[in-house]
Amino acid sequence: MQINLNKKSILLGVTGSISAYKACDLARLFVKAGAQVHVMMSPSAERFVSALTFEALTRNPVLTESSESWSSELNHIEIGKKCDVFIVAPATANSLNKLSKGIADNILLQTALAYAGPMLVAPAANTQMLKNHYTAGSLKMLAVNDYTIIEPQKKQLACGDVGSGALADPQEIFFETAKALFKEPFWDDRRIVVTGGGTREKIDEVRYLSNYSSGKMAEALCLALYLKGADICYITTTGNENLPQSIYTIEVESAKEMLDYTQDAVRVAKKGKMSKASMNTSEPVHLIQKEPYLFMAAAVADYTPKFPQNGKLKKSMLGEMWTLELVQTEDILSSLRKDGIKTIAFKAEMDAQNGLDNARKLLDEKEVDAVCYNLLVGAESFGTEDNEIIYISKEGDTPLGRADKLTLSEKILEEAKALCNA
Repeated sequence: MQINLNKKSILLGVTGSISAYKACDLARLFVKAGAQVHVMMSPSAERFVSALTFEALTRNPVLTESSESWSSELNHIEIGKKCDVFIVAPATANSLNKLSKGIADNILLQTALAYAGPMLVAPAANTQMLKNHYTAGSLKMLAVNDYTIIEPQKKQLACGDVGSGALADPQEIFFETAKALFKEPFWDDRRIVVTGGGTREKIDEVRYLSNYSSGKMAEALCLALYLKGADICYITTTGNENLPQSIYTIEVESAKEMLDYTQDAVRVAKKGKMSKASMNTSEPVHLIQKEPYLFMAAAVADYTPKFPQNGKLKKSMLGEMWTLELVQTEDILSSLRKDGIKTIAFKAEMDAQNGLDNARKLLDEKEVDAVCYNLLVGAESFGTEDNEIIYISKEGDTPLGRADKLTLSEKILEEAKALCNA
């Protein structure tokens, strides 16, 4: 799934950390996604990576102490005006402490002080330098002032110590920066439950019943929701390898596990949480609840083996013919209490004549708010990068067309907003 950053402009600040070379990978990710990338470097950053490297990667001049010009836009005032977001990666402990106190004694800090848009920092420093109470206090102050802090990794550091302080993975920094660009008030902090993948029903320790579902549509939904700022619980049989690691993921296998964890997640999603707005007012603080959503995109097995076996069933024991007794699984959508949560089901059909009508029936039969219907051609329809969906609600049918699954997810979310006025 490729996030499209066309027409977006990113300001990348690089400070003097040994991990400055990783900023090259980050710049490459932004450029690959279609963004215009403008790099600025503190004097100490130039000791680790040359400005020429970033100019070659971004095809834009790099702002440094020596390159600043007041006869062009390459200066600490003008460069920020054309950028949609400012990310400092890596951000040293020295830079973090100065940023929090408004100190502007180099070109990067001067630009940060003059910048009026979303700010992100990705710390990279020795563990003790980050744990020092001055730095810890600075990080808290930056967070209070609406900086996004991208947590460092825990691993062996360049100094040889093992601990938290290594720069976050460039892909994770890319995801967080993209979220700062696409966050929407409607979805921001709204609790969402997404289910995905095909369940696996145990026959014995080495065999199971399953289906062709790849989970890619659910992954695309999670990514689209993440970019809009939602608080996501992803319940899946396929893992979250291609998604931001900050998405809370529960891995399951069977229909029974999918049901149990979905019930728990829906119950938690309905609980209220403190709103940011309530913290910035003299009015009494109270709990604000944005109505949560459930996107049921998992392909849940209709049947499961009646007697799953321990160990491995031997072919010599089973003989030439093997009859496997199955029992019906509990229907998740029918079992859930859906009051207080907007529910969107996914329906895949191979019946071109009756499939759409069958999907429409789910509105009443399963008491859901909307259905995303797609017509399958065969097994080759699974695992593709694109899809075609008709969005069905009580207001009628809305064809969303054929598109890549991330684009379709964005269209689904736009339609789903009409279900809730909160």
